[in-house]
Amino acid sequence: MVTDIVGTGVHQYPFLHARAFSVVAKFSSLISKGICEQYLCNAAHAIASDVPPPVKVGACRALAELLPESNQSSMPNNIMGILSSLVDLLRQASDETLHLVLETLQSAIKSGGEQSTSIEPVISPIILDVWAQHIADPFISIDAVEVLEAIKNAPGCLEPLVSRILPTIGTILSKSKIQPDGLVAGSLDLLTMILKNAPAAVVKAVFDTCFTSTIQIVLESDDHGEMQNATECLAAFISGGRQELLVWGGEQGSTLKMLLSAASRLLDPELESSVSLFVGSYILQLILHLPSHLSPHIPELIAAIVRRMQTSDIAGLKSSLVVIIARLVHLSAPNVDQFINLLLAIPAQGYGSSLAYIMSEWSQLQGEIQGAYQIKVTTTALALLISTRHPELSRIEVNGHLVKTSAGITTRSKARVTPDNWTKIPLPSKIFALLADTLAEIQEQVGDDADNIDEEDSDWEEVQNGDATPQDIMYSASVPSNANPSVEHLNAMAKVFDEDEDDSYDDDLAKNDSLNEVKLLDFLTNTFVNLWDSDRPLFEYLCQGLTNPQ
Repeated sequence: MVTDIVGTGVHQYPFLHARAFSVVAKFSSLISKGICEQYLCNAAHAIASDVPPPVKVGACRALAELLPESNQSSMPNNIMGILSSLVDLLRQASDETLHLVLETLQSAIKSGGEQSTSIEPVISPIILDVWAQHIADPFISIDAVEVLEAIKNAPGCLEPLVSRILPTIGTILSKSKIQPDGLVAGSLDLLTMILKNAPAAVVKAVFDTCFTSTIQIVLESDDHGEMQNATECLAAFISGGRQELLVWGGEQGSTLKMLLSAASRLLDPELESSVSLFVGSYILQLILHLPSHLSPHIPELIAAIVRRMQTSDIAGLKSSLVVIIARLVHLSAPNVDQFINLLLAIPAQGYGSSLAYIMSEWSQLQGEIQGAYQIKVTTTALALLISTRHPELSRIEVNGHLVKTSAGITTRSKARVTPDNWTKIPLPSKIFALLADTLAEIQEQVGDDADNIDEEDSDWEEVQNGDATPQDIMYSASVPSNANPSVEHLNAMAKVFDEDEDDSYDDDLAKNDSLNEVKLLDFLTNTFVNLWDSDRPLFEYLCQGLTNPQ
């Protein structure tokens, strides 16, 4: 069908041709390579020709989908023409078609390889102009930033692009209080894109121009978008600059002082919770890259985290701060007992100690943690905590099972007047159950492979002797009965198990953390086996509180 359509008149049947381009793009994996390449050439010709607008829309859709899959050796003569035609089309695009042209341009730049270098001086100013004109439109401005990111990643384009952007962005941020709405937040977003995965020389250049201004925005701005984007930008600064960042600032200790001041403002309990939404990723970078400099300030940091959590009504913010506490648990290893004692010494309003408050929140939020990296950090930290067998852990009671107070369906109005009731259980029992739940969730990801394990091989003695696989000690399991993990949490668990995926971790800024290398299944298995070996009475006591699936 699509082959026959090529022979029909494009001006006589414009919508038929537009639909053919879209169909080839959507079904390219089922259509012969020859036809796809033919339509790719036809699409390149269409965007440069005098054809009806619907045909150009269809051609853009075909290019956006087919270019990433195309054979680069067959495109060298066409790609420069495609880029030039798309630039011309961009100048004519309406608000309705701008998104599609930008998306197509992004695909073309990515497919252009080294040839994109020569068109950077032409494309970048135009895209920056589109970005500035549509700064109030998050969809178009994000599309423009993604095109600029494609240019940045093209061979030889990073330095000229940074040289083009930096002077203007530096001026905008240094005079942030007099800028039009959205321009400062958008500039910070653009800056963060430039910093990600950039070489040290580029990070240093951006630091010299924009770091102090970014800090000032965090310390002084009341705009939520500016605060959030500045927080992400600071995280990217630390991820890219690491220890060298502290030297670039000149005066000894001044850069660290600014970073800590920014953290203090972002954790201010008087701020609206949404302003602090990205503080977790920022503090994580301080932990990962400046641990020795951060260590003396950890007690004050924990106290500030607790105050921020207690005044927040956003579960996502609380979860991100739980991840920070979990990462500090790992930072304290092998002296986790001392970290527990530190939490005991820090007061928390209404709870006596920060340990009691944090563990109460953590045990409730664990099933809602999103992100494969975040799940790995928090789960392994819980395992480290229970492995200490610290006596204070047993003195803390947390929510266990939800108690159903009435029969029938619980409506919203009924839920408002009848809050949830929970049983109270000792913290070690809750942690033990959460770890068992995680093994159950991992086993669901294993699927049939786990179901085929011979039950006769599931022997503790073999595990202790090192002869059995980690799956051998797992009982057949279902979705945990004492918790209701979110869909996002279960999707993230799938990524945790799929260790070989290149994009296994959601947080780009945490990809270099050594905890990413931990095999969660093996880690939990060893935790259970070691607890069985070292304190069998405690292990058997904790087992009594488990459900059958656990």
